[in-house]
Amino acid sequence: MGMPPIAALEIGTSRTVVCVGEAGEDGKMRITGIGKYPTTGVRKGQVIDLQQAQLGVDTAAMEAEKAAGVDVWQVLMATSGGHIQSNHGNGQIPIRSSDRVVTREDVEEVTSIANETQLEIDRQVLHTIRQTYTLDDQPGILAPQGMRCNTLSFSTLIVHGQKNRIENVVNVAKSARLDVTDVAFSGVCAALAVLTPEQKKNGVVLIDFGGGTTNYVAYTNGIVSAIGSIAVGGDHITNDIALAFTIPLFRAEELKRSDGSAIIEPTGASRRIALPAEVGAAERSISYKALHAVINARMEETLKILRSRLEEAGVLIHLGAGCVLTGGGAYLRKLSELAQRTLGIPCKIGLPINVEGLVDKVEQPASYATVAGLIIYGQKTYEDTGLLSPLRKLIGKVFHS
Repeated sequence: MGMPPIAALEIGTSRTVVCVGEAGEDGKMRITGIGKYPTTGVRKGQVIDLQQAQLGVDTAAMEAEKAAGVDVWQVLMATSGGHIQSNHGNGQIPIRSSDRVVTREDVEEVTSIANETQLEIDRQVLHTIRQTYTLDDQPGILAPQGMRCNTLSFSTLIVHGQKNRIENVVNVAKSARLDVTDVAFSGVCAALAVLTPEQKKNGVVLIDFGGGTTNYVAYTNGIVSAIGSIAVGGDHITNDIALAFTIPLFRAEELKRSDGSAIIEPTGASRRIALPAEVGAAERSISYKALHAVINARMEETLKILRSRLEEAGVLIHLGAGCVLTGGGAYLRKLSELAQRTLGIPCKIGLPINVEGLVDKVEQPASYATVAGLIIYGQKTYEDTGLLSPLRKLIGKVFHS
């Protein structure tokens, strides 16, 4: 029996997406259906109105079902938000055999210890990501079995989120009569869809700009070395514009998309944008420079936070392959240029190249990186377990494949 179709659900702050993928003859996943609907009832990745959020899920699921020609009743779900955190788990054991050769049992024991990191009771583990082993004072070992040492150490990166917030998002899907088989961090998913093995080996950071959150995943030497989420996204820029120029949110969003820029462009110093009359405001105009200044302030602040986190993790200087931008916010004009200037590394927009049938189906395919990666995540789960069940114990295989 072949792999069943896999459905992925992302309830973003701006848009809810359901994506269906099926394995081709070559084993690569192909997107066969996509459904989307503007999200309501969600702010900064947090559910604030379950019934409103459910409407987006219902509509997107029906659209995806129609396009793919399958029933969608079981989904993998992505989650993000400022509550997503990560910390290292560490294990260390002495090698007790007389010849000091590391056995499979030693590897299993030290791995188990590293995975037993204690979290607060309100936290839920999303992923346990394999790092490397250390033999005595020799770090960076990937496969220690058969080698000699006195002490074997192992580290993992534990990705976790606030349990209630995750369950609230899952409940939105359940209210739409969908069975959620697993929940994955959005940044992990986007990385699976976009990054190449060469980029991971050379060192790269993926930054996923969503409506309410900005997620990041950094690799060095092929290993995930830093991961996290910031509760700031494209909707914050829209709010800033609305407040700065006293205009409705929908008008601010239009301005951001049509005339926005992450960098203050010198050629726009004398240009102006006409604003129609609104309730309580007469017809008027604002300068391009002022609009760009508002956007630049927010984006520069966000990128500086990201830079600080990457520096604290000690990975920024190891990102030889630079920075890859995904998410709907990645298409903001001049964002790649501002990111390159702020982070000090080359930056570009990344497309979901590790799945087929998506880039030619949608506009701005980088904004679908998360759901595309969820499809790959589900494929890895099925290949490893034969079921669409949690991959948390096997996630290292995903990142090292």
